[in-house]
Amino acid sequence: MSETVHVAQTPTQYIQHHLTFAKANLGSGFHMDTFWIALALGLLFVGVFAYVARKATPGVPGRLQNFVELIVEMVDGQVKDTFHAKSKVIGPLALTIFCWVFLMNAMDFLPVDLLPTIAQWIGMTFFGADPHHVYLRVVPTADVNQTFAMSLTVMFMIIGFSIASKGLFGWIKEVFTAPFHAETPLMIILLAPANFAMQVVELIAKPISLALRLFGNMYAGELIFILIALLPWWVNWVLGTPWAIFHILVVTLQAFVFMMLTIVYLSLAVEDH
Repeated sequence: MSETVHVAQTPTQYIQHHLTFAKANLGSGFHMDTFWIALALGLLFVGVFAYVARKATPGVPGRLQNFVELIVEMVDGQVKDTFHAKSKVIGPLALTIFCWVFLMNAMDFLPVDLLPTIAQWIGMTFFGADPHHVYLRVVPTADVNQTFAMSLTVMFMIIGFSIASKGLFGWIKEVFTAPFHAETPLMIILLAPANFAMQVVELIAKPISLALRLFGNMYAGELIFILIALLPWWVNWVLGTPWAIFHILVVTLQAFVFMMLTIVYLSLAVEDH
């Protein structure tokens, strides 16, 4: 939900401005807003959970401790139901993914013009910048670079979990012998290229589906909020409030789906085929 558009901008300019990243001069265009907001939200998650862990009491817990315990129990239950191997990493990883992705998604609930206007004021007041050339996008998961960075990390973890579970030679053997199994040495050799191709396609498809699913949903939600912000204020709240309520489901569901798919992929990685 948002305030009305700045009068000095046309609707097209307003949309383009809100869809432009704050870039650093690093050649390829490093998105500073995505990096710093995602980092700040990650530190917020770690700080809150660390604080609750230090202040946890066996007696009657406070509201914050109750809330944190509810999230931890939910994630722990999903991990136990889905991941059938033993790992000290998968539980904390799943908790981090769910909470971090949820917080990044939830930035969509802030008024569209709030943080960009603050950034423009800071840039104009302290650096003499033209406010129309100060950009800030506040939803990190609406940046495909962020979602692909997370999904590629999951892909490397899939490989790492497979090697840790089966050994390097066991993993290499599986790459060339599954999913089309053969019993004779000749058939194993003949099917090896097809097995390798299928394994590569499957491995690449996982991070692509993870990244694009999250990015597509959050980018669409961000764009709808921007379009609603172009409407007069008396229509803005009428349409923005129902969409924000519905978007609560989208924000939570996308964080949950990213977490669950990660658990499923890592569970499959440690299974023998």
